[in-house]
Amino acid sequence: MAFLDWRSPEHFDHSSDKPCVICTKPTPLRSDQGKPVHKVCAEAWLDTHPPKEGDK
Repeated sequence: MAFLDWRSPEHFDHSSDKPCVICTKPTPLRSDQGKPVHKVCAEAWLDTHPPKEGDK
């Protein structure tokens, strides 16, 4: 199981919740690329779509 460390403030946008790109429920969380996504949704997605070698 993938575990993402999103304790850093850049993973939160307290100004507005936006729909998660995976489940569409509102979230203040943002991915490393700035997309709205729940941590549990992102971890579940990573479990089924592991990064290819050389990807970050």
